[in-house]
Amino acid sequence: MPEDNLNIDREYLDPGWRLLDATRERLLTVHTLEEIVEIVRATARGIVSADGACFVLREGDTCFYLDEDAISPLWKGQRFPLTACVSGWAMIEGKTAAIDDISTDARVPQDVYRKTFVKSLIMAPVGNAAAIGAYWRERSGFSGREVALLESLARAVDGAMRAAKAA
Repeated sequence: MPEDNLNIDREYLDPGWRLLDATRERLLTVHTLEEIVEIVRATARGIVSADGACFVLREGDTCFYLDEDAISPLWKGQRFPLTACVSGWAMIEGKTAAIDDISTDARVPQDVYRKTFVKSLIMAPVGNAAAIGAYWRERSGFSGREVALLESLARAVDGAMRAAKAA
């Protein structure tokens, strides 16, 4: 099918997919959570051209915003109830939240986000143990491409976390 090959070629030429491919390779060689977090922090924002990205760990019934890379500080080092934030929703449901306008979504704690630049976001679960978020300061800052890229990164990180835990 020549058309299928064209889609593969387009993906390979896309800088986000190329960066993701290199990131997957790096994740195969890591052995600690610290190494994984550094890779996510260095990659997540770039693969989707976001204004910010974060890595969130599930700690019991809280979400711990372990690290971030953003145009202005968000929540690094803070904890929120698992049931009161969109990262917790993603981990509990095992689904990606792709929210074009955060001001209209009940999963988003409005009082926390109101003080930030965030207008749109994607939060992809990393199994049920973590989540990777990407944020934009403009609405409609993403498409299906960005959702697919972030979900693919989350799956690769899930595998790396499992391997690190088993080591």
